[in-house]
Amino acid sequence: PKPQNAITVAVSSRALFNLVEEQRIYEEQGVEKYVEYQQKNENIILKPGPAFYFVKALEHVNTRLLELYPDDEERFDIVLMTNVHAQVGVRLINSINHYGLTIERFCMTGGQSPIGYLTAYLTNLYLSADSDKVQEAIEAGIASATMFTANKDVVYSDTQLRVAFDGDAVIFSDESEQIFKEQGLDRFFEHEQLNENKPLAQGPLKGFLEDLGKLQKKFYAKNERLNCPIRTYLVTARSAASSGARVLKTLRSWGLEIDEALFLAGAPKGPILVKIRPHIFFDDQMFHIEGAQKLGAIAAHVPYGIAQKYQKS
Repeated sequence: PKPQNAITVAVSSRALFNLVEEQRIYEEQGVEKYVEYQQKNENIILKPGPAFYFVKALEHVNTRLLELYPDDEERFDIVLMTNVHAQVGVRLINSINHYGLTIERFCMTGGQSPIGYLTAYLTNLYLSADSDKVQEAIEAGIASATMFTANKDVVYSDTQLRVAFDGDAVIFSDESEQIFKEQGLDRFFEHEQLNENKPLAQGPLKGFLEDLGKLQKKFYAKNERLNCPIRTYLVTARSAASSGARVLKTLRSWGLEIDEALFLAGAPKGPILVKIRPHIFFDDQMFHIEGAQKLGAIAAHVPYGIAQKYQKS
């Protein structure tokens, strides 16, 4: 699809493939040894990385969209956005072709940060294993997250893209999270009830949820609601009775539907994520990311909002 019509997802090579050993060589022996190693092994196929099954699921959605709308270009376009040198490209191409992935656009920046290219590529979502680059992208106003590999092997759906979002500081701004962190839980509940009818401001991933919603409506228009290859989940530590109404009313005011809303009232998110088996779970707090990882969920950290200040301290 033409970039202006597509939903562009930029993925780094270390998010798409497992390059742990290669990264170790780069850090310990330098760039020349790294390039030499990659060229020597360019016919050895790389193993999947944390974003691999998410990308596969995006491509399944594209296949279904093309069946229903063969002339429509509003679908996912995957761009490999990496700071590796072009000499490494052959191994990446061989691995992409081996798995049958449709990734036609590459941006290999030879050691320079690729963040400046994200805007030029009209990027809707950027996924990387490098937290510094993700922070840079978030500060540039681009929806971004750091990918973490699950600690257990889990079978993911190959017929339905499943995307799970935390609420505050992910879909929504961190305005309520600030009150919780600085004034406590009781003040947070009081604030949310007083402002129940005032929509929350948007967070960094709101646009990507909107993109998913637009594509879902294309399937609904063809009477495919029950067979839709996209399913979205809100997995929040909020409690429903005390602070859930504002969240649901905010989504309604935006004209957004979410398929499942799970209010956990502070309970761990990991067991719920094991049940959902999302291809990606976005959260702003490393505590929840680590809990998801331990139980086999692919987690993506969104470095946004007041929680980052508390994590650093």
